[in-house]
Amino acid sequence: MELIWGTKDFVIAGQPYQGFPILLWDSMESCSQANQFFRYYLLRGAIGSKESWPNTGRALYDFFCFLQAHDLDWRDVDRGEAKSLAAAYRDYCLENCGLARNTTRQRLTYICKFYEFALDKGWVKRLPFGHEERTVTHETSFLEHVGASGGKALVNDVMPRRHKPLPKFLSMAQTKSLLAAAENPHHRMMIRLALHTGLRRNELATFPVAYVFDPDKAGRTERNLRIKLDPCDGTGMETKGSKERKIWVSRKFMAEIYRYVSKVRGERASLSKNQKALLLNHLGETYGSAGKSLNRIISETGKLAGIEVHTHMLRHTYATHTLVNLQRNPQNGLDPLVYLQRQLGHSSIQTTMVYLHLINEMADEAVLAYDDELNEMAGAA
Repeated sequence: MELIWGTKDFVIAGQPYQGFPILLWDSMESCSQANQFFRYYLLRGAIGSKESWPNTGRALYDFFCFLQAHDLDWRDVDRGEAKSLAAAYRDYCLENCGLARNTTRQRLTYICKFYEFALDKGWVKRLPFGHEERTVTHETSFLEHVGASGGKALVNDVMPRRHKPLPKFLSMAQTKSLLAAAENPHHRMMIRLALHTGLRRNELATFPVAYVFDPDKAGRTERNLRIKLDPCDGTGMETKGSKERKIWVSRKFMAEIYRYVSKVRGERASLSKNQKALLLNHLGETYGSAGKSLNRIISETGKLAGIEVHTHMLRHTYATHTLVNLQRNPQNGLDPLVYLQRQLGHSSIQTTMVYLHLINEMADEAVLAYDDELNEMAGAA
């Protein structure tokens, strides 16, 4: 098998799709069924981001390589063995390759979607997996369907059971240490923008300087300012799924971003021309829209502070502390969870609810710490 990627000359329906996955047999002929699936699954709007192309392509490539190495045919769903093709591949990933459960789940997700497509096309007579009832936890995935029982879900039976840890976030003390270690003012602004907004990595990398203004000169007196993130406004802003959304930025922080643009950013902006992004690298150029360089900078800054941190952890930090503060200081007519969902750009509030589980766990720990302190005081008396 060969997995190649479309060049700028690779065109579908008159549109170029550079980086699009293409699967070939050893004979260099097209693996037509897989390639039809790619076009259906990745271009119909279900995925919404080309960042999913590599994972989808590699998952199907690895599955077909596994089948080829074991002299199996992907269409042989009635093979008469105890394990289905999908289950055999799952065990190969977990036991032979030692892959993480989440990685295996992600691969199986695409493979199962491929088989659903194949069934619809009539290429196979049935699916190489079924469904079983499992107790619902907070990390229900889109391959799990909650039934009328309320506490159970029909789950794809080849999926490894999920043992998903709660998101990691920084304490306020760690946050202060991280900012103190960021002596480079450009890196410091990068970290602050993440902590103040909860933006994703690609959103940080493409956040436009055009969105920055002086709230005093603009006559804005509100404590919090609403900013529209619009991928179609020509500023270069990118969001997940190219969906427009509005976020809140405090008036004080907007004034600080404006001060950074006016007095600090020009040092880098002068090295190149017409860069639209707020954050620029040492050459005066924008960071790649995937934001991988931002992750390296934030991780290295964390090492200086003695903290293990990555960009998405700053998003978790924003979300966790914001939810705690909103619950402690409720605002009239404001649902903390709904507010956080909109700020983070989650399509489902179920995704946002993970932070509710997180702060509940924090509360449990606080109660235990308080109890221990009382016991120590009693012992000392």
